[in-house]
Amino acid sequence: MRKFTKKQYLAAGAAAVIIAGGAGAAFAYWTSTGSGTGSASTGTSTSWAVTTDAADGDALTPGGPTDTITFHIQNNSSGVQHLNAVQVTVANNDGTTWDAVSGCSAADYSVGTPDFTAGDVASGATVTGTVTISMNNLSSNQDGCQNATVPLYVAAS
Repeated sequence: MRKFTKKQYLAAGAAAVIIAGGAGAAFAYWTSTGSGTGSASTGTSTSWAVTTDAADGDALTPGGPTDTITFHIQNNSSGVQHLNAVQVTVANNDGTTWDAVSGCSAADYSVGTPDFTAGDVASGATVTGTVTISMNNLSSNQDGCQNATVPLYVAAS
C-alpha cells in the first residue's frame, strides 16, 4: 500500500479548505428585462360541403305521402367549425325562387324542419340529417306539378 508524504497531506488539506471556503462565497450577477414581438396568422371559415340523397318515399301528390330526404354536411376546413342551423327550401340550386315549371311553384310544397345535431364539427367530419317534403292540397288546379322534379336548396350555417 502506498504511503502519502507530509506535503501531499498538506496539499489535500489546503484543497479541502479552499473548496469548503468557496461553498460560502457569494457570486455577483446582473439582472435585466427585455421584450420582443411575434405574430401568427389565422385562417377563415370554409363553406360547408352539402349533399343530399334521393328522396325516400312515393311520388308526391296533393295531400298525399311525405318523402324524407337525407342530407350530409361536411366540414372541409382545416379546423373545427360550428354548425348552427340548416334551412331547406324548395328553390333553385343557387337559392333563387324556383319557377321552372309552368303552373307549379314552391308554394305547392311544404318542407319540414330539418332534423340534425348542431354543434362543433371536426375537420373532415360530416353531420347527417333528414328533412321531409310533402305536396300541399291547394284549392287551385295543380296539374302543372305532375311529373315535376322539385329542387331542394339546403343552406347550412
